[in-house]
Amino acid sequence: MRFLPLATAFSIVAAASAFAAPPVQTVDTDKGKVIAGENGMTLYTYKKDEKGESYCYDKCATNWPPYLADASANAEGEYTLVERKDGKKQWALKGMPLYFWIKDAKKGDATGDGVGKVWDAARP
Repeated sequence: MRFLPLATAFSIVAAASAFAAPPVQTVDTDKGKVIAGENGMTLYTYKKDEKGESYCYDKCATNWPPYLADASANAEGEYTLVERKDGKKQWALKGMPLYFWIKDAKKGDATGDGVGKVWDAARP
């Protein structure tokens, strides 16, 4: 019985850390190493955004889906959260909102890098 509170404490810490940082990974692409979501798809930043503010909505967000966070997510380190106009949370890297590109088909694709000279693959 003495170990039950300790086990409970570890469970709480593990659960809290599961919602702390976004589930990201570094993947190799033909453009070098990039940051990708849990699904292995490359993440991008938009030069028209400002730190802490997304300006990609409507058709833009259809082509560049925001990397949304769970409502219980918390910022950690370089990964922050941006509140979108609809109240949803979006992951950001150093304050810059992160997006996927609808034309990337598989892990390692980075076809959105440089699109319109305003989209950049997020780099580690």
